[in-house]
Amino acid sequence: MIEVSHLTKRYGAHTAVSDLSFTIEAGQIYGFLGPNGAGKSTTMNIMTGCLAASSGEVRIGGYDIFENSAEAKKLLGYLPEQPPLYPEMTVQEYLDFAAELKGIKKKAERKEQVLRAARRTGLEDVLPRLIRSLSKGYRQRVGIAQALLGAPQLIILDEPTVGLDPAQVIEIRRLIQELGKTHTVILSSHILSEVQAVCSQVLILSKGHL
Repeated sequence: MIEVSHLTKRYGAHTAVSDLSFTIEAGQIYGFLGPNGAGKSTTMNIMTGCLAASSGEVRIGGYDIFENSAEAKKLLGYLPEQPPLYPEMTVQEYLDFAAELKGIKKKAERKEQVLRAARRTGLEDVLPRLIRSLSKGYRQRVGIAQALLGAPQLIILDEPTVGLDPAQVIEIRRLIQELGKTHTVILSSHILSEVQAVCSQVLILSKGHL
């Protein structure tokens, strides 16, 4: 599903990620575990094509994330640590907008995909509500729902439970486990218990090294 070869990212004299190589197989939930500053978010951002690498290669489904960006990105859905939400939109409006950005042009198809993503993430009852009126837990669900649009094979979640209360954390973990039944999932976290609870494979990062 994903092949990462000799991935390195430098910021001036600082090396955030150093010579990472690993393979992600389809059909499992992988954990990226490590303390803050270990290089997890940098690696996620490179894997999703949001950040350029200093050197190395990332292939998703055989497509190079930089040379064949459009084809590679069709295979993945991404929830960054800070979900890119528009609080003045309703949930319905935002998901419809996100679906259009992902190239789903037909209105009927967008409506169907939005409803499907809303059902899977427990958002059906809040579709008419403004995002700014939602709890942080529901906002995370909206972020996960937009990651599901376009029917990607791979879902990448960067610290999806940060700032949530214990009940919301449990709900999001259950949701991730459900997603793992039909998608390959990569979960980035600095919380050992979270990775233990939901992941079948774990990659540990420390100071940019695997």
